[in-house]
Amino acid sequence: MPEKLRKRRERLAQATSSKAERPAVAGASKRRRRKVSRQAKTAFTSQLATLQDAGLPIVRSLRVLEGQMPAGPLKVVTLEIADEVESGSSLSEAMGKHPGIFDELYVSMVKAGETSGALTTIFNRLAEFMEKTEALIRKIRGAMIYPIVVLMVALGILTFIMVQVVPQFEDTFRQLGGDLPAVTRALIGTSRWMVDNILLLLFIPVVLWGIYKLIAMTAGGRRFFHSRNIRRPLFGGIVLKSYISRFCRTLATLSGAGVPLMQALEICGEATRNLVVKEAIDGVREAVREGEPMARPMGETGVFDDIVVNMVDVGEETGELDRMLMRIADNNEAEVDTKVSALVSILEPILIVIMAGIVGFIVIALFLPLLEIREMLGK
Repeated sequence: MPEKLRKRRERLAQATSSKAERPAVAGASKRRRRKVSRQAKTAFTSQLATLQDAGLPIVRSLRVLEGQMPAGPLKVVTLEIADEVESGSSLSEAMGKHPGIFDELYVSMVKAGETSGALTTIFNRLAEFMEKTEALIRKIRGAMIYPIVVLMVALGILTFIMVQVVPQFEDTFRQLGGDLPAVTRALIGTSRWMVDNILLLLFIPVVLWGIYKLIAMTAGGRRFFHSRNIRRPLFGGIVLKSYISRFCRTLATLSGAGVPLMQALEICGEATRNLVVKEAIDGVREAVREGEPMARPMGETGVFDDIVVNMVDVGEETGELDRMLMRIADNNEAEVDTKVSALVSILEPILIVIMAGIVGFIVIALFLPLLEIREMLGK
């Protein structure tokens, strides 16, 4: 490696490390475990596709990207990849040394592009795939932010009322004497319990989260939660359609890049986070290995609906499976977008009605004794 590049590489490694300089072997191991955000990787792929479209050699493209990046793990990895490719390694081999950043899907597509001589097309496909996947994730998260924020603010306000406001009314009622209505006694009793156990209330969510993580570490627990995740009311259909959309788009992208169908299905299964969907994909792959078409085993899994199965069947018969899978992905993403918007529009009034009911109950419980006292004084 030229002396100038070696020094530059050392400076970048030092800029992204909070500790002193490490030995070369340990540094390489650490770099391979680095991870970057999806947004950064998507931007990297889109920019690389643009540079490849412009006709720049791959090493030159990597150098340009590395020079424009802010200091960080991706900048260091890009420089390492450029150095390795310049030294004679293939791009897929160089990227494969950084699995924390470039997963099996990414590396397999790059390798297919190198084999077929269509690397520019592959990067365009990858960029489109990652941009649409990222857009779908942003839509779902963005739509759910408002209800979650409203719920958290509402819980905070209710906790403040029960812990700070209700005890003051309790002191007033105690000074006035007399019997309190049942709803008021229930409210005061709840307030006392919350004041006495405020630390417990703060600790319960942490304990429940810890229990959930422990159960999810087991195979049975993980499968149970994953199954509930795609079958629970309101949210389950949206989650399942998003998984199917990503599976179809990933399979279409890999198959269109020239990756063999068996390998593409294996990569799709490994890239799927939901265990139930992964098992369904693995079952389809085993059926295809035995010579069956994809449509029939997909229908038997219970994960893919009839529309998806029929469209895949048509795609296999016409020889346009890639195009049909892309259409399924587009349709599912549009449906997910519509369902998420509808769900948010439903959740907003539901949350408002629930909050109004709770606040109304508190107000009635607090002022009912005052009204009774007023009537007694009037008499």
